[in-house]
Amino acid sequence: MEKQMNTKKLLVSFVMLVSVLFLVATVSAQLAGSVVVKVNDVNVDTNPAVVAGNTLPVRVEFDSLENTKDVTVYVEIEGDRKNVEAETAFFDVEEGRTYVKTLALEIPYDLKSKLSGFYGLTVKISGVDFETEQSYDLRVQRESYNVDVVSVVVPQTIKAGELFPVDVVLKNVGYNDLEDLFVSAKISDLGVSRTSFFGDIVAIECDKDLDSTSNYGVDVSRKCNEDEEDTLSGRLFLQLPQDAKEGMYALEVKVGNEDVVSSKTIQVPVENQFSDGNFIVSGNQLLIVNPSNQLAVYRLIPQSTGDVTVSVSENIVSVPAGSSRTVAVDTTSRTSGIQEYAVNVFSSDGKLVDTVMLSKDFSGSAVTSPIVVLTIVLAIIFIVLLVVLVVLIGKKPQKTEEFGESYY
Repeated sequence: MEKQMNTKKLLVSFVMLVSVLFLVATVSAQLAGSVVVKVNDVNVDTNPAVVAGNTLPVRVEFDSLENTKDVTVYVEIEGDRKNVEAETAFFDVEEGRTYVKTLALEIPYDLKSKLSGFYGLTVKISGVDFETEQSYDLRVQRESYNVDVVSVVVPQTIKAGELFPVDVVLKNVGYNDLEDLFVSAKISDLGVSRTSFFGDIVAIECDKDLDSTSNYGVDVSRKCNEDEEDTLSGRLFLQLPQDAKEGMYALEVKVGNEDVVSSKTIQVPVENQFSDGNFIVSGNQLLIVNPSNQLAVYRLIPQSTGDVTVSVSENIVSVPAGSSRTVAVDTTSRTSGIQEYAVNVFSSDGKLVDTVMLSKDFSGSAVTSPIVVLTIVLAIIFIVLLVVLVVLIGKKPQKTEEFGESYY
């Protein structure tokens, strides 16, 4: 029995000795002595506040307790939804020396249902067989005024000349409520834009069971309507021009008021089955197509040249929605060969819509040049003279009959 007791005492003593040695090893494994951490040049021990979403410098200053190599400084902020981190490259340290490392760290934006909150900031200085780790509480708050364009939705297919909707969803991600927000949508390359009033958005939504909402222990309390939301959706309409070329276009949505401006750009596809235009040349005819859902009226002005005279069967052409009209283009030329000419197309308000180029080969056609006219005149004169000559020959006088005396 006594032997067993001695064995237990020996075992307990051994465990205590190992624990002490482990503690001593842990203490001696510290790499850094005095550690000073500054975020955006403010010491973290003075309870600084930083703004979510900003990228800020984190300065770490420490005194080395050891001579070692392959040292790194690692910094991490623990957010609600994700952590952000940064780490230096390897460097060597000498005992008794002071070292400073600065890292850039993006403050996480996880403040979904609160104006501000505490995030854990961890600083770890590590080397071969040595490590020092310290933790701090960092106060993070929203930017004073900030609005996020959550989504911009348009139809998958947009045709030239079409009126199409632009659905926009906004969210207040700032510290304060936003009032009198305007939203504009525009496609600069096509010269179309539209602006609409969207209204107000609160910073955080109220709990339906409370008259006011507090900011997680901070003395920020606001009266609000439980029906108000921190998101807002609306719709705008843009009218594409009929002559919009097929392709991808940048659609920019901008939202703002007196306090804030934010924007988002997406790519939208535009289709146009008449990619070469709404005016198609077919021989000596001009086909005018109206793919829109409105009546289109055009004024046609033919452009004659010194050699070609151009005319059209109709100068004012009205084309019903979704249909087409054909206009005949008549020409005469003074010169043979292939000749080019044009027809200018104007809209009903006098704007030049397009200049349609046409061409025609007059080699096999009658031309009205002076040489041709002179040749024709000479040919006619020659024929007339020939006829006169034939007539004169046909009228040659007959011989008169002579009577002599008869002798019997």
